[in-house]
Amino acid sequence: MSAGTASSGSTLVVSHGAGRAVRLATGILLIVWFALPFLPLVLWAGADRWSFPSPLPTAWGTRGLVAAEGFGAAPAFVTSTVLAVTVAAIATPLGALAARALTFGSVPWPRAVAALLLSPIALPPFAAVLGVNVVLLRTYVPPVAGTVLVLVVLALPYTAFVMRTAYGAYDMSYEENARLLGASRRDVLLRVQVPLLAPAFARAAFLAFLVAWSDYLVTVIVGAGELVTLPLVVAGAAAAVGNDAAVAVMSLAAIIPPIVLLLATVSLGRRRPTPTASTPAASTSSPTPERIPA
Repeated sequence: MSAGTASSGSTLVVSHGAGRAVRLATGILLIVWFALPFLPLVLWAGADRWSFPSPLPTAWGTRGLVAAEGFGAAPAFVTSTVLAVTVAAIATPLGALAARALTFGSVPWPRAVAALLLSPIALPPFAAVLGVNVVLLRTYVPPVAGTVLVLVVLALPYTAFVMRTAYGAYDMSYEENARLLGASRRDVLLRVQVPLLAPAFARAAFLAFLVAWSDYLVTVIVGAGELVTLPLVVAGAAAAVGNDAAVAVMSLAAIIPPIVLLLATVSLGRRRPTPTASTPAASTSSPTPERIPA
């Protein structure tokens, strides 16, 4: 199969005529379905006045932006970003280590370990957080450290699941040949494993980022008011009357980072195809030094 044919896909799966029209219509409907709930937010964000029964704002302006700044949206945005990045930076490598150990049988009783790892998803979040909070208070764990710790535990099931799927399709012969060529463990990690699994790492980090970015319960209970994140500010503004424009501005600001990260993750996945998908012969032949990603 030539490179051009491979890049364009098989003719058996390429849609023509009515099939292409159905795919296009389905894609447009999905985009409208997901974008429609955000239309009122966009309108409220730019509305200085919106009175009933007018279908659109009767006065446009930046009142919502100014009010959001007054609620402390900017520092809360920074706090949420730092918290989410910290949780993603800790949960992603931990999830990768757990996934690798479970995939290649490096731990005893792998099924029990996997069930324990996934248990935070099965437990009611409020019950787990309230129980953990008592332990953290009695062990004098600082609220900020406790919040990060609990969020990392909540993000671990997602990162471990994504990385375990990636390790399931991972070709260990790349690492074995790199070691035969004299590569150290650090070189194998940085020049073989991480480049080959970069899309999976990005997906796992994205999920961990979302867990911390959208959290409200853990930050309120465990954070004890020391962490003022964007969800807390939005909830506080939404609880009062007359802050619709400010709530809309902060809600839209909360949507931007996940969308940017999602697009970056999808872009990375398309640019870095897995070796088993793009180079079928790689799993059956010994890779030369030139084949090891730089």
